Amino acid sequence: MRLTDGSEAVVKVREDDGRGAGCVRVQAQLAERGFPCPRPLTRAVTSDGMVVHAEEFRPGGEVWGGDSPEVAGRYGQVFGWLLEELQNVQAGPLLPNPRWVRWDHPGPGVWPSIAFLDEKDQSLVPQFVSEVAQRARSRLRAADAPCVLGHADFEAQNLRWKGPTLWAIHDWDSVAWQPEAALVGAASGAFPRLPGEPPSLATIASSEAFVEAYQQVRGRSFTAEEQELVWAASLWPVAHNARWDALHRTTTSPSTAALVGQATDRLAWAGA
Repeated sequence: MRLTDGSEAVVKVREDDGRGAGCVRVQAQLAERGFPCPRPLTRAVTSDGMVVHAEEFRPGGEVWGGDSPEVAGRYGQVFGWLLEELQNVQAGPLLPNPRWVRWDHPGPGVWPSIAFLDEKDQSLVPQFVSEVAQRARSRLRAADAPCVLGHADFEAQNLRWKGPTLWAIHDWDSVAWQPEAALVGAASGAFPRLPGEPPSLATIASSEAFVEAYQQVRGRSFTAEEQELVWAASLWPVAHNARWDALHRTTTSPSTAALVGQATDRLAWAGA
């Protein structure tokens, strides 16, 4: 939208899951600190089951693609910077977490209760996909680690660059509240996704490079237990996506293929 003063703004409208106002507060505090993200112009308000807010239009920049360890290292550095900045944000837990990182759900089953997925034919989901998800979830839930704020949809399609400089990170509806190592693990697997591409999983070498670059930015190495959480969390989103593909009868699923090729090693390193 173009405002009367000539400036442009984006109005975002989405279903209200109880997280919208908190996510906008997080985004606003980051923008105030000079972090490259669109600055909210209003608070979030609810109306007829929807949550609405306006933010500055931040166009431009390019998507930086690739799945090499070198590219992974660049994304790992940015994620380290982001989580470091989020330490200074005043916000409580934003729950429930986005469904693709909601391994902490309180239900007894493998998957969180999501009506529009639960009503589908669950027999379509390959058994090994559910088994991978269950083993990863059990390892993550057994962890005794404090939760922190993080961006749970840290994919190439949500970042824009101007040359080597980060210009913007979008999609702040996906702020999550999980252990640091788990957030890093989830991002290390999901980061390569480009606009218009289906989700999949980074190579193991690229996930390792992402995590190493993150640790360098933060100035510390993960403990042995945290390393296990990294590998466990790298599997949960791709298992969620493989289930999604199966329930929607997707004929070709890069997520399922990635699990077939990588789950055994990642589970072993997760201690799961």
